Amino acid sequence: MAQRKVGNPLALAVLAELLVEAMHPYEIGRRLKEHGNDRTLKYNRGSLYMVVEQLKKAGFIAERETVRDTQRPERTVYALTDAGRDELYDWLRELVAQPRNEYPQFGVALSLLSVLAPHDATALLRQRLDRLNAQIEEIRETVRTASDNGVIWVFLVEDEYELAVLEAECRFVTRLIESLQRPDYIRAWQEILGSQT
Repeated sequence: MAQRKVGNPLALAVLAELLVEAMHPYEIGRRLKEHGNDRTLKYNRGSLYMVVEQLKKAGFIAERETVRDTQRPERTVYALTDAGRDELYDWLRELVAQPRNEYPQFGVALSLLSVLAPHDATALLRQRLDRLNAQIEEIRETVRTASDNGVIWVFLVEDEYELAVLEAECRFVTRLIESLQRPDYIRAWQEILGSQT
């Protein structure tokens, strides 16, 4: 994986928005929200302006003009540079082609799950399963509404990916709950850790 001058994933989204046309950061933020990127990227107005400044310093975007209308303060319009276009395509190709080890916190919890009594772990995992199913329904509704409004599938592909991941996690958690309820596991846990609680 290449070392990026600006490694924040928000920078990639900003570059992609500027590929379409030059615009000011406020408009970039509005479009990110409109395109649903606020569901996959964590950012606020301040972080967006910080990333825009980093991209400018890296030479990936450049000021095109400053506009002012009577009701709003001055706004600087930014455009993608050739270096920015190259960075966008190189970075995106890398992310699409190369699997990356990510370290979700649930993985940490699973590695230490045996500390919890089987009935506690089972109850907590059932809560997780309820929350996962609620997220799945919310995403399905979002996709359904967007499709009904004529949004083409490629603009919903991150939602479809998230659905696939959540559905896989639901299957995993369901099997894990079943395993935690097996008498042989409960017996083993009681022999090893039961006296510690």
